[in-house]
Amino acid sequence: MFTSCGKIWLIGGTSESATLAKAIASEQIPCIISVTTDTAKTLYPPESSHLKIWVGKLDNHQISAFIQQENIIAILDASHPYAVEISKLAIATSTEYHIPYLRYERPRYQTEDSQTIHLDSFETLLTGDYLAQQRVMLTLGYRNLARFKSWQERSTLFVRILPSEVSLKAALDADFTPDRIIAIRPPISPELEKALWKQWNISLVVTKASGVAGGEETKRKVASELGISLIIVDRPQLNYPQQTSDLDTAIQFCLNQ
Repeated sequence: MFTSCGKIWLIGGTSESATLAKAIASEQIPCIISVTTDTAKTLYPPESSHLKIWVGKLDNHQISAFIQQENIIAILDASHPYAVEISKLAIATSTEYHIPYLRYERPRYQTEDSQTIHLDSFETLLTGDYLAQQRVMLTLGYRNLARFKSWQERSTLFVRILPSEVSLKAALDADFTPDRIIAIRPPISPELEKALWKQWNISLVVTKASGVAGGEETKRKVASELGISLIIVDRPQLNYPQQTSDLDTAIQFCLNQ
C-alpha cells in the first residue's frame, strides 16, 4: 500500500515516460502512472510501495475522484505528443485544483531535407491532393485511420500499426485489406524500413513528428536514400504551462513537491 503522502501523477504511454518512471522509482517518490492499456504496463517497473500503475482512460467525469482518491500533488505529463485530450484534461485539472504541472516532451527533430513535406494538420493532408494516385505508407497509429477511409478509392493505401486487437480492428474498419496491413512493434531498423517500402513499391510515406524516439530519423534517412517523399504531420499546438525535454529537470520537479 502507499503511504499517506501525496503522489506524482505521471501520464504515461511513451518510452520517455518509462524512463521517467524508473528514475522516479529510484528516488522512491510516491507516484501513480496512468496508461490506457494493459499492454502498456509492461513498459514500467513493477508496482511497489511507491509506484502504482492505473489502467484506463480518464475523462472529465472521473478526474475529480482520481485526483482526490490518489492524493495527487503534482502532474508530470509525458503522454504522446499527439494525445492532446489527456494533456488538455491534465492542464485543466492543474488549474482547477491548483496542482503544479510540467509537460515532458521528446525533442523535435531539427534537421530538414528536400524529401520532407511538413503539414500543420490531418485536415490539411486529407483535403489536399497529396495522396492522389500514390502508393502510400501510413505510420500514424490506429486512431487516425478512419479519416483515410474515403481515400481508399483514390490512392493505394498501406498501413503499419502495432500488433494489437484494437489497431487491427481500426485498420479493417477503415477498409484496409489484410494484404495492405503490417502489424509490428517498433523500433524498426533502417534495413527493415527500407525493405518494407521497396516490397510495397511505396511512393509516399505519411508519419507524425515523433522525434528520434518515434522513428522519425529512420524514416527521413530511408526516404532520402530511396528518393521517396515523406509527409510529416506536425504536432498539435498546446499552450503548456511549463515544458521541458530534460530528464533532470523533470525529476527535480518531482522532488520539489
